[in-house]
Amino acid sequence: MPEIKVFNRWGMEGIKVDDFGLQPYLTLQPRIVPKTGARYAGSRFHKSKTFIVERLINKIMVPGHKSKKHYKSSGHITGKAQTSYLIVEEVFRQIEKTTKENPIKVFVKALENAAQREEIVTIEYGGARYPKAVECSPQRRVDLALKYMTQGAYHRTFNTKKSIISSLAEEIISAYRLSSASHAISKKLEIERQADSSR
Repeated sequence: MPEIKVFNRWGMEGIKVDDFGLQPYLTLQPRIVPKTGARYAGSRFHKSKTFIVERLINKIMVPGHKSKKHYKSSGHITGKAQTSYLIVEEVFRQIEKTTKENPIKVFVKALENAAQREEIVTIEYGGARYPKAVECSPQRRVDLALKYMTQGAYHRTFNTKKSIISSLAEEIISAYRLSSASHAISKKLEIERQADSSR
């Protein structure tokens, strides 16, 4: 049986997840058409069995909420799967051109680097509220990394002439290189610093 390649271009050989906690939650099994159409939306952990590139495509359609408000809802955020598919394909081409490496490998490593290990919850005790550091579950680590990557990319393009393709490519490359220019990396460091101080 011939090998299935991502976008019929990039193979998956030699790509692995080094973080043992994230291994069951980063699916590296490519699909010919990365679109399950939310078939498993009702199953609690089934999204982690979805190919990781498809999850990025879905996240570009709906980048999530920020401060309990819908973040940005114009431009490329239309819910059009084909638009998101083409954006991600072009992003990977740009990453390959910049880094001279397999873009899927760069993306997976960037996700590992951007996945925060701790976060803050607020507990109420005797009428007063206190921040408390808690460990972040592996599935939530991946979810947050994807969310912050796409939100950071959209924030760079908002009210500028910069395209979402170049912004998202920069975001992924910065996260791969552990640079604080990446919104996901800077957010991770900020939250872990707050968690450390609230122990």
